[in-house]
Amino acid sequence: MKITSVNVRKVEKEGSRMKGIASVLLDDSFAVHDIRIIEGDNGLFIAMPSRKTQTGGYRDIAHPINPEVRAMFEEAIIEAYKNAKDEETTEE
Repeated sequence: MKITSVNVRKVEKEGSRMKGIASVLLDDSFAVHDIRIIEGDNGLFIAMPSRKTQTGGYRDIAHPINPEVRAMFEEAIIEAYKNAKDEETTEE
């Protein structure tokens, strides 16, 4: 499995830890949308798309099964986010 495309949309909401939303294309054939980019206490991390359950909790709709694949997603998405951020600052 290979990540063939990452699109990031920055989100700037005052007081929010969410910094962006990403979409990932796998092998040019499967897309995962609404991956949130969050600013945590130890830096940026990703949160996979989820929905609210009847009990009020949240459950992932799609997610990596092992740590290696999660790391692959996180690295690609955070790199795309930082590149999008760099492009904005160089334009100003």
